[in-house]
Amino acid sequence: MKQLVVVTALLATIGIAHAQNKTDKWLEQLIREQASPFLKDILNQPDTFHYQLIYTKIDRDKNNKPHFTNYYFRVNRNEYFNPASMVKLPTALLALEKINTLKKYGVTKYTTMLTDSAYSRQTRVKCDSSAANYLPSLAHYVKKVFLVSDNDAYNRLYEFVGQQQLNERLWQMGYKDTRITRRFVTMNEDENRHTNPIRFMKEDSLLYAQIPLFNPDPFDFHKKILIGRAHFNRYDSLIKEPFDFTTHNNFPLEDMQQVLQAALFPEATPAKKQFHLQPEDYTFLHRYMSELPSESDYPRYDTTEFFDSYTKFFMFKAWKSKIPPYMRVFNKTGWSYGFLTDVAYIVDFKNKIEFMVSGNIYVNSDGVLNDDKYEYEETGYPFFKEVGNIIYQYELKRKRKYSPDLSAFQFNYSN
Repeated sequence: MKQLVVVTALLATIGIAHAQNKTDKWLEQLIREQASPFLKDILNQPDTFHYQLIYTKIDRDKNNKPHFTNYYFRVNRNEYFNPASMVKLPTALLALEKINTLKKYGVTKYTTMLTDSAYSRQTRVKCDSSAANYLPSLAHYVKKVFLVSDNDAYNRLYEFVGQQQLNERLWQMGYKDTRITRRFVTMNEDENRHTNPIRFMKEDSLLYAQIPLFNPDPFDFHKKILIGRAHFNRYDSLIKEPFDFTTHNNFPLEDMQQVLQAALFPEATPAKKQFHLQPEDYTFLHRYMSELPSESDYPRYDTTEFFDSYTKFFMFKAWKSKIPPYMRVFNKTGWSYGFLTDVAYIVDFKNKIEFMVSGNIYVNSDGVLNDDKYEYEETGYPFFKEVGNIIYQYELKRKRKYSPDLSAFQFNYSN
């Protein structure tokens, strides 16, 4: 009887989700008309792949100010997908925002940042062998988050901001459905509510000490989120029940798109949704959102594993496609439990084209979670490649009243 209740509840939830899908017929038609049989097969199975897509058209006025128009295909903030590493995007932004409040102590994002421990399962960081000076810093963590989606770097940023401030600030900005509840390391809810003491140092001198932080406010987990037909637990035992995502992070695709847009175009963002960053912070972010692993000296990456399109799902990751030298992708991706997500701003400097495209898909045909058997390579990445190319081809032909000046997004990555 219990299983029947769970299944019925899931079906009810799915029914509600269908009713609240946002779809612009124009975008659906554009994609379907150009889709290969492979892509059409995915589009015709929304209950299997749970894909969502947002295309953001950007038009510049005579002063080069960008104006945005969003088009949606099956977008639904109530249809849960695991955001995985996408939560690193707002966490990095809010870490940079918070570090700016410490300038009166002589602390910047480049200041040595030593992480201590004061609670169950917390770990220390005293050095970072991937940094030029072998010392950890907030700037270096942010770089690693965008270059290869480094999990430990995210954990350290999460600990610096603190769970309470991280969520309350996002809610204050209007992202009411977003919640970031955990690090990417095995911890329970209580351990994730506690974050580490941190010291900012100049050589042997202490500039600022952050005490351990604690979030006293519990999250509202009344809505159950159960996915799949079975899962492996942390002890590698098969449990013949759905995987429970109830207490996991949540970050709707629309919110992701707005956060990235605010990070890229602060001057065109409503005041409520602006991050409190300096112009230099935005330049720093834009460089490392778009820099490729092969262009990084610190950290230096093994490019057989971290190839240039490693975190560039739209257009490029499938089959390790080469990114043309006249194109750049400013983005953040996430992948876990069969869910793939990419929120991207794609620029073609040669043809003077810019657009944003955001999407996610679920590729887990056996319905078992945590078995490491997901169709990322054969289904997920090719889906992003083809959708990205369809929109890019449309952009190549689209007439613009004013050609964009994209020089603000051009960097010398060898510096």
